[in-house]
Amino acid sequence: MNEYPSLQNTYWNVAPQELLKIFESAVEGLSEDEARNRLQHYGFNHLQTQGRTTAFITFFNQFRSPIILILLFATVVSAILKDFIDAVIIMLIVFVSATLSFIQEYGASHATEKLRAKITSKTKVFRDNQIQEIPTEQIVPGDIVILSAGSLIPADGVVLEAKDFFVNQAVLTGETFPVEKTPGVTPPNANLAERTNTVFMGTNVRSGSAKVLVVQTGPHTAFGQIAKRLTLRPPETEFERGIKSLGYLLSEIMFVLVITIFALNVFFHKPILDSLLFSLALAVGLTPQLLPAIININLSKGSQVMATQGVIVRRLEAIENFGSMDVLCTDKTGTLTQGVVQLDGALDTRGGPSDEVFRYAYLNAHFQTGLSNPLDDAITSRTQPELAAISKIDEIPYDFIRKRLSVIVQEDDQDILIIKGALENVLSVCTLIKDNQQTVPFSDAHSASINQHFSEWSEQGYRTLGIAIKTIPHRSTPYCREDENGMTFIGFLLFFDPPKADVQKTIQELSRLGVQLKIITGDNQWVARHTAQAVGLEINGLITGSQLDNLRDEALWHAAEKTTIFAEVDPNQKERIILALKKTGHVVGYMGDGINDAPSLHSADVGISVDNAVDVAKEAADFVLLKQDLAVLQQGIIEGRKTFANTLKYVFMSVSANFGNMFSVAGASLFLPFLPMLPKQILLINFLTDLPEMTIASDNVDQSMLEHPRKWDVKFIRRFMLVFGLLSSVFDFLTFGVLIWFIGSEETQFHTFWFMESVLSASLVVFALRTRLSILHSKPSRAMLAVTGLVVLATLTLPYSPLAPLLGFRPLPLGYIFIILAIVGVYVTSAELAKHWFFKHFKD
Repeated sequence: MNEYPSLQNTYWNVAPQELLKIFESAVEGLSEDEARNRLQHYGFNHLQTQGRTTAFITFFNQFRSPIILILLFATVVSAILKDFIDAVIIMLIVFVSATLSFIQEYGASHATEKLRAKITSKTKVFRDNQIQEIPTEQIVPGDIVILSAGSLIPADGVVLEAKDFFVNQAVLTGETFPVEKTPGVTPPNANLAERTNTVFMGTNVRSGSAKVLVVQTGPHTAFGQIAKRLTLRPPETEFERGIKSLGYLLSEIMFVLVITIFALNVFFHKPILDSLLFSLALAVGLTPQLLPAIININLSKGSQVMATQGVIVRRLEAIENFGSMDVLCTDKTGTLTQGVVQLDGALDTRGGPSDEVFRYAYLNAHFQTGLSNPLDDAITSRTQPELAAISKIDEIPYDFIRKRLSVIVQEDDQDILIIKGALENVLSVCTLIKDNQQTVPFSDAHSASINQHFSEWSEQGYRTLGIAIKTIPHRSTPYCREDENGMTFIGFLLFFDPPKADVQKTIQELSRLGVQLKIITGDNQWVARHTAQAVGLEINGLITGSQLDNLRDEALWHAAEKTTIFAEVDPNQKERIILALKKTGHVVGYMGDGINDAPSLHSADVGISVDNAVDVAKEAADFVLLKQDLAVLQQGIIEGRKTFANTLKYVFMSVSANFGNMFSVAGASLFLPFLPMLPKQILLINFLTDLPEMTIASDNVDQSMLEHPRKWDVKFIRRFMLVFGLLSSVFDFLTFGVLIWFIGSEETQFHTFWFMESVLSASLVVFALRTRLSILHSKPSRAMLAVTGLVVLATLTLPYSPLAPLLGFRPLPLGYIFIILAIVGVYVTSAELAKHWFFKHFKD
């Protein structure tokens, strides 16, 4: 098969058997060789918009800044005017700076892609008449895929076989409820919602099971066609928006300032070309051009560290939200409990042990083929009863409305319908009960006895399911949920999931970190309360699903903050709880691994799933835990806060230095008879002072910055910019005063003196501004110390090196060096004192 068949645009109007012939496939699936050939021809099954950025594009992006492009253009003009030395030096500085930024950014991004590859989705397919699980991106047209509840549909295709197969395709069609998909043919002009025989990439299976013939993959799918027309990007986080708006604000101010400085310099009859290059170089020096790269490096570095803690980051931008999270909503299974469910008892209707109840429960769990779950695993892990004389006839898969699963088996020429599920939902279809070996009509006394047993077991932490049976006439047509009626209730199944031994300590640590833990579960209120008490979670309030329905949104906003446990809730109610918490200003995390958790994972600020979750949950999550453990999550929160804190360090240092330099350079250019700095010197200062800031991603973070969640606060940053920017300007003007009035410097000496003072002060003041503690009580990283040391050494030796004439420098007398060191020392000391005053008077 060399090309997509000509019927690809109306394949839903072709009979399934005919499509199998067209695609040269069969119900046994493709051969491995044929699948390999088709993969080479059609390409991988993923959207082109999701491809990884190449090294070339990442490097090219370093030069995308309009200011950089203008500067390079002006440098070319300078070369045309035969000022070759300055042109080469400026080009070299820009290129080396871009190369260093590229190495950091690309290396971090590449490592992040490797981490994401650990959690690729897989799909069950028929290959060589055997069921195999392969990476979803390797699926090709003609493959036969097997789908069940919780599966993400990997490509577009037609249904060959289906059993109570319902698909949620709201992402494409906007339909509120799942729609049933069945084999057949639909009209050629049917729209997406009307193609009831077709499934689409990007949608997910709500219930039931099916076999599907893959027709279109990757960019050829309906989802892929939409992706070509849209820029598919997750919504910006609050942190991203704040960074972007701050960057725009600073850039606009600097642009206006640069135009003004250029105009004034020309007005005062300074060389036009020098004034142009000076203004453009100044713009490069003042613009926070490293901000996007620093953020990306910080986030990528954070994702790598989090991976060592067992947290894989699917969306880098969510790391800041992870650190800011102050409410974590989670189910209890696997997080508060061990997640290893044990069958503690199979009991008759009076609460006594019953082999019969266990046998029917085993048959139900053994023969069902839907979504795998720990309850069925707990049943089938027990001793297997004799099955030789029993055969499966049919099944009615589990769904989240009925909350029960039915299997029809044949034994001794009798067809028996066996139901297992939530106790209330099983009892709702029962009219008879087996009491003391007698089948009798259900009575109020029976209901009272069952309710009493249920309450007692729930208060002890047991999850209780019901078992019911019915003998039915044999028939050849499939069974459906309408056959679940007139059942005989025969007993109970008791499951216990013991609390984790160390979870109480973890909960206390989360509380110390300022993260409230809330339980949101479908289990009944008594089981939820028992589990919370067993792990030492302080219960401030409990709301059930039925109580939730009676609360208006405004009332829920108030109640959600004060409630610890939400029990007996459905998926829509979970999402409503999360939205209520967000509405009251909380940054909300949600941890889930089931089909029903996808909407809540999308709605939460921080969606967290686990590696063994269903595909749709992992796809919706921002983070995937390799181990379902709150302790792993706790480490992830700490790493998220470290990443956030280190990003803010750069923001603080960048905006304060930029703001201060604006005033200094503007003032100096007005009263000096020459340019305060040559263009190449400004770029060199910018390059050297950027080097230590590139190590911020690996810098140590004070414990005080990890103790509670922090949010992006533009007002706080603006205050910081004003205070420390003005302080920087004061010392710049002090330097000018020393140079002009006391030393009487000529142009080259002025440039050398200010260059050394600027680089040394900007490099060393970082150690004061990087921490809120005393500079003596906060240890910077070794990388920051080493790089800063090299920058200081280079700054002190450059004026005495053979490069000095090329850069416009000259050696300074030793006494001048001591004056520079004195000014820098006083500046750093002043910044340290101003820092303590600032953080005492202003809180973020």
